[in-house]
Amino acid sequence: MSIESTKYPAKYRTAGGGNGRSRIEDDAIRDPENEVLGDEYEHTAVPQSARRSLFSISMVWIGFPMIITGAMTGSILVAGMGFMSALWAMIIGNVLLFAYIGANGVLGTKRGHTFALIASAVFGKRGYVLASGLLSTLLLGWYAVQTGITGNLIHAAFHLDYLTMTILAGALYLAIAFVGIKGLHWIGLVSVPLFVLLGGWVAIDSAAGAGWSNVLAYAGTKPELSMPFGVGLTIVLSLFVDAGTVTADFNRWAKDSRQSLIATFCAFPFANLLAMLVGGVMTAALAVPEPQAFGLDNMFGYMLAQHKPWLSALAFVFLVCNLGSVCAHCLYNSAVGWSRIGGGRMRLFAVGLALIGIVVAAANVWALFIPWLSVLGIVVPPIGAIVLVDLYVVRPGATIDSDWRPRAFVAWAVGSAVAYLVETFAPQLSTALSAFIAGGVGYWSLSAGFAPQVDSMAVER
Repeated sequence: MSIESTKYPAKYRTAGGGNGRSRIEDDAIRDPENEVLGDEYEHTAVPQSARRSLFSISMVWIGFPMIITGAMTGSILVAGMGFMSALWAMIIGNVLLFAYIGANGVLGTKRGHTFALIASAVFGKRGYVLASGLLSTLLLGWYAVQTGITGNLIHAAFHLDYLTMTILAGALYLAIAFVGIKGLHWIGLVSVPLFVLLGGWVAIDSAAGAGWSNVLAYAGTKPELSMPFGVGLTIVLSLFVDAGTVTADFNRWAKDSRQSLIATFCAFPFANLLAMLVGGVMTAALAVPEPQAFGLDNMFGYMLAQHKPWLSALAFVFLVCNLGSVCAHCLYNSAVGWSRIGGGRMRLFAVGLALIGIVVAAANVWALFIPWLSVLGIVVPPIGAIVLVDLYVVRPGATIDSDWRPRAFVAWAVGSAVAYLVETFAPQLSTALSAFIAGGVGYWSLSAGFAPQVDSMAVER
């Protein structure tokens, strides 16, 4: 399979390059570092000449989970489980996320491919549409959720029109994603320092008033109805299980596996755990009665409650930049996935998808937060498990060689079915972890049964 045939669909291959090369091939050879809108390599491997520095990839990753939504999740966990139980769920969940996302990321780094291209080898060059399309749509949903949160918080805090603020926020977040991987780097450079400084201050200041001993001993809002540990673990995992599955979209830009893992570690456990702890410490310190997923009982609201104009202005900037970071990441992932499915450019799809997301956000459909995470815990983990088992264990050198690979879909169904049973009959266990294990074991078992037919193919260079 030639480089050009995997890079762009036929309609994008045009004549005109130097020395007999196509114009598209010249674009791949040219170093895009000095271009604002460089090639995003939606349909081919990212060449080594275009790979980005460890700092750049780390900033892309660290700016993704270090967000207010993570702090909100930490608040909900601490209120439902008590501080220490929630802390253990956060730690274990983030370690598992690092293992899961790190392994997926290394696949992206070694191949230089987007998740959609990797999924094409695992689910088939037609079958991948179901897996990649589902995840890309779920990530578009996250874009809508975060855009809706932005409009809702600004409306509640400053009494500005919700619809106007939502549309303006969605447009701004689209602009960041439109730039591409560089835009994600740039927004991280702004949002991360703001979160570290302001989030650290919120946690320390709130805990100082209540005392750290009281924070650690906090038993939750209703100790007699404590959230099961498995549910808390599922919430931690589900918060980034979809983006973690398509992590190749980011890690394909890393120069080698070591840098890929370091960049992933910056996000999980470091950034994600820090964000959750900020919300959890604040909730325990203030003994928040019932933390709301989209209310002002979060670090943003804490800053506003100080009634200092300069801090309120800073909180506004922080909110927009912080949620802008996660929105841009989600829209980028969604656009990369759909651009492969639609055979077009990432930036064109980003515009169309953003318009859909803004409409969803403006219509308040985004507010189903916890049920959304439960659905993700059922349907997404088996996809990642199948990819990892296939490309690390069963067929490490697999390339795109068939239209459909039925056993991958059977294993996906098995994993989701087991997750549904766990969700229904054993809620004290982790739905997301059960789905991952069942999907991976199911795929390995099916592949072992077809061992003589498993092809041993070289990795495409």
